[in-house]
Amino acid sequence: MSERIVISPTSRQEGHAELVMEVDDEGIITKGRYFSITPVRGLEKIVTGKAPETAPVIVQRICGVCPIPHTLASVEAIDDSLDIEVPKAGRLLRELTLAAHHVNSHAIHHFLIAPDFVPENLMADAINSVSEIRKNAQYVVDMVAGEGIHPSDVRIGGMADNITELARKRLYARLKQLKPKVNEHVELMIGLIEDKGLPEGLGVHNQPTLASHQLYGDRTKFDLDRFTEVMPESWYDDPEIAKRACSTIPLYDGRNVEVGPRARMVEFQGFKERGVVAQHVARALEMKTALSRAIEILDELDTSAPVRAEFDERGTGKLGIGAIEGPRGLDVHMAKVENGKIQFYSALVPTTWNIPTMGPATEGFHHEYGPHVIRAYDPCLSCATHVMVVDDEDKSVIKNEMVRI
Repeated sequence: MSERIVISPTSRQEGHAELVMEVDDEGIITKGRYFSITPVRGLEKIVTGKAPETAPVIVQRICGVCPIPHTLASVEAIDDSLDIEVPKAGRLLRELTLAAHHVNSHAIHHFLIAPDFVPENLMADAINSVSEIRKNAQYVVDMVAGEGIHPSDVRIGGMADNITELARKRLYARLKQLKPKVNEHVELMIGLIEDKGLPEGLGVHNQPTLASHQLYGDRTKFDLDRFTEVMPESWYDDPEIAKRACSTIPLYDGRNVEVGPRARMVEFQGFKERGVVAQHVARALEMKTALSRAIEILDELDTSAPVRAEFDERGTGKLGIGAIEGPRGLDVHMAKVENGKIQFYSALVPTTWNIPTMGPATEGFHHEYGPHVIRAYDPCLSCATHVMVVDDEDKSVIKNEMVRI
């Protein structure tokens, strides 16, 4: 006889979600459904009708965990709508900001999963390591982008200012000094995860991966014509779940896809591993890649070069796309600027892509491993939720047309 096991909310992730597992007599998951129960974000509506420069400032508040990717995706979408070519130095500073954020965010995830993998005698060392790495990564964002949490110096057309030569040298020395600590931390975490003894094949699925760039993002690699979005009623086979789910289901070529560190490594580095352990390994290794790229940028940066382009903010009504590879995956913002105002704004954020993939990825293993599968994706629901309940009587979503672009 099948049984339903519900975890609500799922723990040690950002935002609130629910995992519903149908299990057989042996406790093996035969059907897994994962869905967001975090309330609507609604920020796209807030920025509509506003001046273009207000969008990055407001939409970075979508989430306190990923303000950097949302800021960058927003300015890139408006850059595209206004046909702005960002100067090389401005582009490098944006990339440096995101590289530091990757290191910081992945370290946060190691804090969240530490109880799953880190033994008590190593816990203090692991947490201290996370703290030191985060402190240095946030220092880079603070120095380059103006503020560590909500970057004030990432602007339409580039950056507000270049950094000084003294700042460049200090950041370069600081990150070179951090490199052995990151290498040691990554080696520790990968060793502990691989030694945990998780069942072989846990979390493996057959969905394709989607990534636009190894670390930063590339709008030319995201084809809007291949993207569709459906309402929960059309995806979940349980009407009660469909009614409560707060996120739409994004599809690429008609299929749900995996985004994030493993997807990036599959697409750009030939990474072949799949499943829970592979997710953690890819994320840890990406910390080293991001740190190395940050050091390269600081070595390459010309601090006397211009960082911001001149532009006409009146716009022509072109739909602009910003595609940024956030720590949890592809973050796409779309903006249309005309007559000096934002006429349309939409955000398709990382965890939204992974939501329909995470539930099925739990199937075939004991339900005790379900949370392990979910945490391997480092879900962040705070920015992923954007379905609006319209009917006050039965709380069902009745305006399917609201998801159309």
